[in-house]
Amino acid sequence: MSDKYERLLDLLSQNEGWVTAAELADQLGVTTRSVRSYVTAAKAAAHPLAIISSSTTGYRLNREAFASFSSGIGERDSTDTPRDRVHHLVRRLTDAPDGLDIHDLADNLYVSESTIETDLRKVRVLGEEAGLSLSRRGSTVALVGTEGERRRLLGKLFRSESAAGFLELENVQREFASGDLGPFKTDLISMLDSQGYFVNEYGINSVLLHVAIAVDRVKSNQHLLRKADAPARDEQDVPIATALDTLIRQHFEVELDDTDLEYLAKLLTTRVLTEGKNQPLQQVVANVVVPGDLEVIKRIVGQVGEEYLLDLDDESFMVRLALHLGNLVARAQDNSYSRNPLIRSIKTSYPMIYDVAVFIASQIQREKSITINDDEISYIALHLGSFLERESRREERITCAIVSPGYYDMHTILRERIVSTLGEELSVEVVVTRTDVDWADFSSDLVLTTIAGRAMPENVVVIQPFLTDADIDNIRRAISRVRRHRRRARIKDDLLLYFEEDLFLRNVHAESEVAMIRTLGDLMVERGIIDESYVTGAIERELLSSTAFTDTIAVPHAMVMSATRTSIAIAVNEAPMPWGDNRVNVIALIAFSSSGRSSFQTVFDQFVEVFSDRTEVLELIKRSTDFGAFIEELVHVIDR
Repeated sequence: MSDKYERLLDLLSQNEGWVTAAELADQLGVTTRSVRSYVTAAKAAAHPLAIISSSTTGYRLNREAFASFSSGIGERDSTDTPRDRVHHLVRRLTDAPDGLDIHDLADNLYVSESTIETDLRKVRVLGEEAGLSLSRRGSTVALVGTEGERRRLLGKLFRSESAAGFLELENVQREFASGDLGPFKTDLISMLDSQGYFVNEYGINSVLLHVAIAVDRVKSNQHLLRKADAPARDEQDVPIATALDTLIRQHFEVELDDTDLEYLAKLLTTRVLTEGKNQPLQQVVANVVVPGDLEVIKRIVGQVGEEYLLDLDDESFMVRLALHLGNLVARAQDNSYSRNPLIRSIKTSYPMIYDVAVFIASQIQREKSITINDDEISYIALHLGSFLERESRREERITCAIVSPGYYDMHTILRERIVSTLGEELSVEVVVTRTDVDWADFSSDLVLTTIAGRAMPENVVVIQPFLTDADIDNIRRAISRVRRHRRRARIKDDLLLYFEEDLFLRNVHAESEVAMIRTLGDLMVERGIIDESYVTGAIERELLSSTAFTDTIAVPHAMVMSATRTSIAIAVNEAPMPWGDNRVNVIALIAFSSSGRSSFQTVFDQFVEVFSDRTEVLELIKRSTDFGAFIEELVHVIDR
């Protein structure tokens, strides 16, 4: 129950308004009755905080109460749920090398011995994932393994219980009684900055978790032992280990031995740090980049240019990605990947950038014989998106007319204020100082007017003679609306060309993602649009990283553009199916031809955007009783 209601809370936290029980049931893959049970369990767990509001409209998260509840989770010593008990057992077993008695555990936790046995089976699985085994000797149970494996288990357990996103230092401190990590983090970043490192702020809290675990374990006289086959100390890590020693003594009044310090230094250099800050580019290439990595990146950049028509041939970008590659390989070889709390938002908001990152990751995997997970792919997407954002041209400015009746120089003051505040987004074409205007005469994207009239067109925004902050917000919303309409107008004509009645399925069942891809792929193969190798490629791409870019749609595709023509085979299902970590109602297998490369980014990004509003998508699904109705509803959604 604990896992389910926490997933329910996660879903509610992603929505600002009310969410119906039916929508939650779809996303959780359960019945509405189960949803009500999870809501009851969540309310009981948070009592007396009212974290969920219920009404005939559905459920909504009370964010202030939920924040108080979340921040206080670690303060409770509850063992009421199976998850809490497993957590408790892991903590006690890692502190008891000689083991614990099952009878005593049952008495202490006020549960039956059979319940403890069930919980221990879960502990066994968690332990094995960290390299530990669970031994039994009579009624005594113990975790068998190294201190390093015990720490790995504690870190894994804590991260799994943290909400998806950033590790919160307050919870780490509370769990491991390590003292105040905030000042330690400040001094650590200052030290690393002074030594010429770029610091990955997204990953540093994960390393601080390991620092807290090390401090906690050493205070309990549990020391990390050096492995007999451990590699020689990396000279690059020596100054960091020395500085860590000083900072940990200063902040936590504990002395870590060389093995602990070297381990923490290695975590920093492979997960958080990149050398080369404030150094000339050529010096970084000569002294920091792993030999051969820059050539690998240049080769992959060339492949991206061929497949996606993206020009990434920039020395600075390629050197930064080569620096990242060195650390990525080290993490992958040690199977200690760096978590990225932005993975969900990157996939949802920038599907094309994420997809190119998947392509880059697939090439790196082949070149380096490593495995790259979704977290690491999203870091590559950050590099890629940052570069493209810097290099891309600013969107064409929105044109506007200003209607401000003449009274001294008020219209001039108003125009100057608009230009100074919104000049990078708006281009003022004309200023009209009359009151008798015909709104239909304006050809500008927007009309900003101080005259409040009746039955004004959608592109007219009423503002005050002296521009207020509220006016600026209203204008920016109107600018966003115009840009959205522009994007959707561009996609509408293209997108509708790619659908065919023979490639439309409704309420089709498949056992898995692979089975659904084959079902849709077979339709395309039969019509000569793609060959079997494209279907295989789409499955391989899916296994690299889920193509469920939102909670409603999956967009499987291969990473080559070998179709005879660009086309989309789509399944629209009333009942959602599991797809990666999501449950989706729409599955669209996209096949691009080589001549469609130039439209790939537009179609891909905008297609995902069109299906991003769950309410709109569910309405589309409901009304799409056949292909004609689907096209009609799709046009309606795009035109909104």
